[in-house]
Amino acid sequence: MHCLIAWVYCQVRKNVLKMAFYQFTCRQYIDASLEEVWDFIATPSNLNRITPQSMGFEILTSDLPSQMYEGMIIHYRVRPLPFYTTEWVTEITHIKHGDYFVDEQRVGPYKMWHHQHRLQPSGSGVEMFDIVSYQLPMGLLGRLGNYLVVTNRLKQIFDYRKKAIDEYFVRNNRLCS
Repeated sequence: MHCLIAWVYCQVRKNVLKMAFYQFTCRQYIDASLEEVWDFIATPSNLNRITPQSMGFEILTSDLPSQMYEGMIIHYRVRPLPFYTTEWVTEITHIKHGDYFVDEQRVGPYKMWHHQHRLQPSGSGVEMFDIVSYQLPMGLLGRLGNYLVVTNRLKQIFDYRKKAIDEYFVRNNRLCS
């Protein structure tokens, strides 16, 4: 009986403390050409434009190129929570011009971060799909943090990004008319 209780305890502990895997998805229609949208999202300096000011986002990489490339490392400072500032390093691991790119965390607040940015022509514009796959550190605390903070924070960030991208393309489309 003692062995059975110990085995059950170990199974519960193992499953409660293991890290959960999460995915966050976002879809946005952009009224612009595929080339215009690609040029915008593949320009690293535009990250400042589409990130909420509350994130305290700052690109620390010097000599940032005008367009991203495979293998590119980008170093940031970010404030994901009002009381917590950290540095974040991502690598652009995959690019197919005009179709998609992937950034992955190398150093930062997540245990794992993999973000796919995909574009697809749709009508007279472009559909942009984001799939963020991530894990948080700290087992049960990470799960609780995801439930209480991270999921809502990602939604706020991507809602802000949608609005910023819409405003950018509406403003630029008006200038072109």
